[in-house]
Amino acid sequence: MPTSAPKDCPLCFPVGETLLWHDASCRVIRVDDADYPGYCRLIWNEHVAEMSDLTPTEQRHCFNILMAVEVALRECFRPEKINLASFGNVVPHLHWHLIPRYLDDRHFPQPIWGQAQRKDGGSPAPDVDDARLALAIRNAIAEHLAG
Repeated sequence: MPTSAPKDCPLCFPVGETLLWHDASCRVIRVDDADYPGYCRLIWNEHVAEMSDLTPTEQRHCFNILMAVEVALRECFRPEKINLASFGNVVPHLHWHLIPRYLDDRHFPQPIWGQAQRKDGGSPAPDVDDARLALAIRNAIAEHLAG
């Protein structure tokens, strides 16, 4: 159920986001994390806390965008795994983390918020700039929504 946005919600009032794609319902941003290149976040624009706060049509739209972004990340970064996470424990505003993972990244096989397994990450992920990633996301969303 939508609530009014608290003035301190960093997802309602973002600063310095790297926006890759958006529509009237949600946006996809790139998270600046040197250890996890390609890390993106899908953020629902309306201030809601849970997927079940959305209508079934909105849920399908959010899930379709989430799946399309995963496809684009796999295409661009060729990771061993993609982690999808939606917590909202710290920021109770519906958002999904999409994180390309590699066998030799700092935390693998643990979640990136867990204890590091090695001091540095291993072999670097492909270098993909924001424009290329944004184009891959747009193309994947268009293809995914076309069915």
